[in-house]
Amino acid sequence: MHDIEHWLRVLINGRLIAAQSGADIEVVEHFALLHDVQRKDEYRDMQHGNRAADFAASIIGDWVLLNSTQMYQLTEACRYHSMGRLSKDVTIQTCWDADRLDLGRVGERPNPTYLGNKAARNPEFIKAALLRSKNRFVNYQFAK
Repeated sequence: MHDIEHWLRVLINGRLIAAQSGADIEVVEHFALLHDVQRKDEYRDMQHGNRAADFAASIIGDWVLLNSTQMYQLTEACRYHSMGRLSKDVTIQTCWDADRLDLGRVGERPNPTYLGNKAARNPEFIKAALLRSKNRFVNYQFAK
């Protein structure tokens, strides 16, 4: 459920939202690929976000080339992405919305109450994200 296909759907969702929200695309893209990389199991690993944030910080300068503001956004987004929070920071919220919009992979519909960006709350956007998450990688393209 938290495999590379999930990460890539989060990447697509994040790119689409960022195009409308003005979020920092570099942070959103890093988040998509790192937010679940430290999971130890699929269900009850409540510390995976903290480990992902620490992992991202450990590879700064080598694999992650972000400035200090971007790094703060990335680590905060990773650390709290499973907590159901909302953020006033458009980049952090875009990361969280991108992840939440992939809940269709586990049979859940994203709750607009937990989506902070106007684009992410759009019923047509939610419908498209659900279609992506249910159909996996069949017949859709990556957002640029």
